[in-house]
Amino acid sequence: MPLETPSWWYGKRGTAAKVMPALLSPIAALYGRTAASRLSREPAHRSRLPVICVGNFTSGGGGKTPTAIAIAALLKTMGKAPAFLTRGYGGNAKGVVPVAGHEAKEVGDEALLLAAAAPAFVSADRAAGAKAIEQTNADVLVMDDGFQNPGLVKDLSLIVADASSGIGNGRVIPSGPLRAPLDTQLPRADALLVIGDGKKCDRLIERFEAAGKPVFRAKVMPNCDPRWLSVLPTIGFAGIARPAKFFATLKANGARLIASHAFGDHHRFTEKEAKHLLAEAEEKKAMLVTTEKDWARLADEDDDEDGSALAELKKRSRPFPIVIAFENEEAVKSLLSEAIGGGR
Repeated sequence: MPLETPSWWYGKRGTAAKVMPALLSPIAALYGRTAASRLSREPAHRSRLPVICVGNFTSGGGGKTPTAIAIAALLKTMGKAPAFLTRGYGGNAKGVVPVAGHEAKEVGDEALLLAAAAPAFVSADRAAGAKAIEQTNADVLVMDDGFQNPGLVKDLSLIVADASSGIGNGRVIPSGPLRAPLDTQLPRADALLVIGDGKKCDRLIERFEAAGKPVFRAKVMPNCDPRWLSVLPTIGFAGIARPAKFFATLKANGARLIASHAFGDHHRFTEKEAKHLLAEAEEKKAMLVTTEKDWARLADEDDDEDGSALAELKKRSRPFPIVIAFENEEAVKSLLSEAIGGGR
C-alpha cells in the first residue's frame, strides 16, 4: 500500500526527526547492506541499444518521469527514435507489456505519461524489457527509474535531485529516503540534474564536481498557459511522493489555493474520497486540480455505467501539466551524444 513520505526524512524539526531515524537504524543498516550488495552485481544484459537511465538516489519525488520525457524529446531533436522502459509501478500487468490502450491499474500511471511521448514498455525484468524494445524501430532505450536495478548495463546514468529537498537526512530507508548508502551509489552515477531552486543539493553538487562529473540545472515549467488557474478558487489534491511540491507549483503559477489534500504516493482514490472532494468543490465554488499522474489513475467515465463518483471526479478535475526545462540544453545534448556514441 502506498504510504505518505515521512516528513522527518527531509529535516523537519521535532522529536520524530531525532528519534525515528535512530529507532529504525537497525532495519536501515540491513536494508542498506542488501541494496549495496544488489548494486555490486554485474549487470545481467548488455543491450544492443544505448541505454540512458534516469534515476535518483532517493525514494520518489525527484522528477524522474518528466525528466525521462524531456530526455526523449531532446533525443528526437537529435534524429533518434527513443523508447521508454519502466517498471510499471502500481500496475498489475505481468511480463513485458507494450503500453497501448491500457489503464493505470494495468501498467501504472507513469507508463501512461511516458507512452504519450514515445513508445513505452513495462517490465519488472529490465533485461526482458530491453530485449523486447530491441525488436522495435527504437534506437535508444530510456529507462524511467532502475538506477539501482542490476538487470541492464547503463551507458549513462543521470541522477535527478530536487534542489529543495536533496537527499533529505542522508539516511537509508526506512531511517531516511536513500535507496542505498550514498557512497555505494555515487560511483555508479555519471551526471546530476538538479531541478528547481534551493540549497539542499549543494553538498551533492560538490561531490559530483569533485569527481569530475557534470552537473546540470533545470526548472519545472507549466506545459500550458497557466492563467486558467486564477479563474476560480482552487482545491488541489495529489497522491505523489511529495504533494507539497505540487501545491507550491500551483500557487507559483497563480492558483488561489483554498484547500489542499495530500495522499500517499500512487494512491488509489476511493468512492468516499471522490465524493468528499466533489462536495467540497461544490460548497466552495472551486475547481479541482491535480497532477497528470493522479488524473491518469482516476477511473474513466466509461468505466462505470452507473456513473461513479470517481468517474465524476475525473470529469470535473483538471490536471496541471508540467515539463522539465533544461537551463543548458546543448550541454545535455552533448552528454547524450557522447553516451550514445561511446563504445557503439
